[in-house]
Amino acid sequence: MSARDSESGRASENIGRTKPGQDEGSATFGAFVRKPGARRVAVDVSSSNKGSNPQDAAIEPVEALPDDAVEVGFIADAYGLKGWVKIVPHANGKQGGDALLDAKRWWLVKGRDRKSVRCLQSKVHADTIVARLAGCDDRDAALALKGHTVSIARSDFPKLDSDDEFYWVDLIGLDVENEAGVALGRVADLIDNGAHSILRIEYPGTNKDGEPVTEERLIPFVGVYVKTVDRTAKRIVVDWDADY
Repeated sequence: MSARDSESGRASENIGRTKPGQDEGSATFGAFVRKPGARRVAVDVSSSNKGSNPQDAAIEPVEALPDDAVEVGFIADAYGLKGWVKIVPHANGKQGGDALLDAKRWWLVKGRDRKSVRCLQSKVHADTIVARLAGCDDRDAALALKGHTVSIARSDFPKLDSDDEFYWVDLIGLDVENEAGVALGRVADLIDNGAHSILRIEYPGTNKDGEPVTEERLIPFVGVYVKTVDRTAKRIVVDWDADY
């Protein structure tokens, strides 16, 4: 069994998450994968602007993000002199970095400032992604976006190749139980240890004074332990004893 970390979100039983810009044949950064995937290098959607809404050519303020918006990185700096921006994808794999190479609509957030913008072109650059955004035409405009987080719609994430692949964001919040039906808690996060992904599961407990606390257990996301993932039932079944 495998799952995806995310430049988009991919991980695997035997393949750790890699970063954007790795060699062809490396595992895609961000989503769980059963086998290595080819590096995604660029998307250019500028030609699809013809005949589109004039607002698509500007960075527009919005009151709220879509319900399925997922934060996938942040704008770290301007790139070059022509308005390109440099994005650092979230490296913990739960969001969705290589989705930045597919999504045409981005949402930028900094404090209470929320913007919607069309991505015209994006590509991998070393450990980052650089992008050209509509309405961002020079370095000063790009610098004004520095520090904004970048979110995209979950529906814009690249399609996974099999039923044994999962984006981290889709696993967070699922209930976990063992094969005996004992509840083990709920997935709060995932961790990449370089060899595979690990479920970080939170569950209620008590401290030595009998006060309620939140405890955690870590379960490797590998086939020997993870038996089924049922997103419809919002449940993961594992071969794991509650006393481990």
